[in-house]
Amino acid sequence: MENNGQLERFFDQMKKQDEQIETPAFPEVKTGKFSFWIPAGIAASIIFAFLFIPKPVPIESSTPEVVIITLVEDENQNQHFTIEESTFLDTWESPTASLLTEY
Repeated sequence: MENNGQLERFFDQMKKQDEQIETPAFPEVKTGKFSFWIPAGIAASIIFAFLFIPKPVPIESSTPEVVIITLVEDENQNQHFTIEESTFLDTWESPTASLLTEY
């Protein structure tokens, strides 16, 4: 119990010493006025940017990109060419596939 009394007196003395210390004067901080030009400039920039966004252009139908020329032999051993136009190559045959069937 005696220790509690000593602790209380110690902290009371500390409080009295702290009360005698003068607090320094802080300089006043001048706050700048928030200008309305900043948000107005941002808004104008966004509006200006929207003027340069291109409008979507509808996709046109694609023209044939692949021309397929084949040599066809009929039942009379006559050969003739067939020409087809397509937008993509749906079948593919190896250039050496004829070697497998002919020899």
